[in-house]
Amino acid sequence: MNDYRIRPAREADASAIFALIRELAHYEKLTHQVTGTPEILAAHLFGTPAYAEAIVAESQEQLVGFALFFKNYSTFLTKPGLYLEDLFVQKAYRGRGIGKALLKTLAQIARERGYGRLEWSVLDWNETAIAFYEKMGADVLPDWRICRVTGESLQSMSDA
Repeated sequence: MNDYRIRPAREADASAIFALIRELAHYEKLTHQVTGTPEILAAHLFGTPAYAEAIVAESQEQLVGFALFFKNYSTFLTKPGLYLEDLFVQKAYRGRGIGKALLKTLAQIARERGYGRLEWSVLDWNETAIAFYEKMGADVLPDWRICRVTGESLQSMSDA
């Protein structure tokens, strides 16, 4: 019997989800990039419009993992898709099937909504995650690179 459950995030979870985001950033050595607040996260997950959604893993009334996702679109499939921005399970709770359950739930959401795909990015040095994702059936695409424009570069591009 599992000692956790997967459920949709609630507005009251925003602070706990944000704390998990900070743990993820620490793990990825990207803490300096976390600039938001739990209040901003709550507004973006539960406001109008909602920009993203989240599901959480809960064990003994404590959030121990989350997946944050949003809709994207595939022009080749001519279907919407689900983009997984972040998936994280606290270290003490890994190996219990929580990550697998979060991914399975996301796949179910995508299928129920008639989406054509579920996709996400993974850091190339995170061999443990890559192996996990491949074991779950994901193809890690070797030929694609993420392009990102933020901060001053975004300002410059928009002014050009």
